[in-house]
Amino acid sequence: MLSGRHILVGISGGIAAYKVPELIRLLRKAGAEVKVVATHNALEFVTPLTLQTLSGHPVYFDVFAAINSHSTEHISLPDWADAMILAPATANVLGKLAHGIADDALTTTVFAMDKPIVLAPAMNERMYANPATQENLRILSGRPNMRILDAGAGFLACGTMGKGRMQEPEVLVEALCETLTEKDLQDRHVLITAGPTQEAIDPVRYISNHSTGKMGFALARMCLRRGARVTLVAGPTIEAVPILVPWWGVKAASAESNQQKSAILSVHHVLSASQMHEACMEIFAEVDMAILCAAVADFTPVQVAPQKIKKQPGQTTATIDLCTTADIAQALGQVKRPDQTLVGFALETQDEVANALRKMQHKNLDFIVLNSLQDAGAGFGTDTNRVTIFSAKGSAHPLPLMIKNDVANEILSIVNN
Repeated sequence: MLSGRHILVGISGGIAAYKVPELIRLLRKAGAEVKVVATHNALEFVTPLTLQTLSGHPVYFDVFAAINSHSTEHISLPDWADAMILAPATANVLGKLAHGIADDALTTTVFAMDKPIVLAPAMNERMYANPATQENLRILSGRPNMRILDAGAGFLACGTMGKGRMQEPEVLVEALCETLTEKDLQDRHVLITAGPTQEAIDPVRYISNHSTGKMGFALARMCLRRGARVTLVAGPTIEAVPILVPWWGVKAASAESNQQKSAILSVHHVLSASQMHEACMEIFAEVDMAILCAAVADFTPVQVAPQKIKKQPGQTTATIDLCTTADIAQALGQVKRPDQTLVGFALETQDEVANALRKMQHKNLDFIVLNSLQDAGAGFGTDTNRVTIFSAKGSAHPLPLMIKNDVANEILSIVNN
């Protein structure tokens, strides 16, 4: 999403400026090119050398400096940028922007910027709650190119607890990604399953698989960016739940406001295949699309031992009786309405295409995404994947090896076409 994008980072004079070097690092890691514009006060908290080293470009902070690349740097930078993020946005700079005051490098640049701008407020909790600050935020929320993050709550630099923290760099990056993504899934509700299941043998042991949930979580992340409401049913995994960007004022936004209704993420944590089946059956009637990415166990122990099974002296073998689990894809396929889209995943080790196509037909799927353990860089636990997307209408879409966020975007574009 950010690869090849030009991102302008604006910094005003608040203690939260210490987080901006990490923001720049994350943006560069995501493939973005970054330039920085700052106020003189911002450079009391973070040095120009640090910002220049991380961004790879000189920092613009003096309108009249002889070293500026252009005589009108505040015009050339908005021409160069695809988007801007102002972090931290102090009470002072919010007041200036709300009331048309452009008296330094940062504010003149913002007023020349007609592309998306994300504002990340940061200040003391009483300053944030001040009616003047809230009125300034309301005014800025009506500007067509501005989107405002809600401040976080927690321990503040002044030593108090309250609402006024700047959101963390990871949230700022996600906010930029969401802002730059077309909302082609707006008003759609998507069910996604992710991760493994665990089938208990006794109180300390279980049967499971190597799934980490990365692919399913990437699908949830991309759905949120594209404006969908997402219900995520996740098995046990250490993968971080996708970030839900906390936009300011979305609950109270009027129909005329540019603040879109926030995408909604509901997460249901489950352990077993039966729990995942129950959750999916309960939710499915409400959704427009279901993407079944979880690696659900096909078998579960007939009985779960009430106590830990102990190895006996001289014992060399043990037997556990298994029975099949409920088939979630087949169960949903049997109740699927014509207006719903059902997408399955298949991870095969032999006769891959034939098995995937058979599964799609047998379970009444609209699409099936075929993974292979034979492909280097694909499969369990990797950040990349290589898949082929088959449709029930006969089309096939092989994708090259890509990072899982990009794979998720391609899947969504094909199944939503």
